[in-house]
Amino acid sequence: MGFVKAASTKDLTSGKMVGAELSGKPILVAYVDGKYYAIGNKCTHMGCSLSDGSLKEGGVVQCPCHGSNFDVKTGKVVKGPAKNPEPAFEVKIEKDQILVNI
Repeated sequence: MGFVKAASTKDLTSGKMVGAELSGKPILVAYVDGKYYAIGNKCTHMGCSLSDGSLKEGGVVQCPCHGSNFDVKTGKVVKGPAKNPEPAFEVKIEKDQILVNI
């Protein structure tokens, strides 16, 4: 599919995240330590929206439903009950646009 606009850099300050629906896929975009990251936004445990959760220090997002933790840089599970990682997506910035390769 290629790169699709997910958000504007003006929308995300450091330590913040936003959910977006890109070509039918739920995507979470986070700004951590001066870099943008994108992973799936549907918890692999029970399907809750990760963007409704909290972004912890170090770039770990906690699911609001059952507390699973995912690394926003890689999508890997940091703490269960989720067992499967989130898909991770390539991100690039063009002017003030955050683009995600889906």
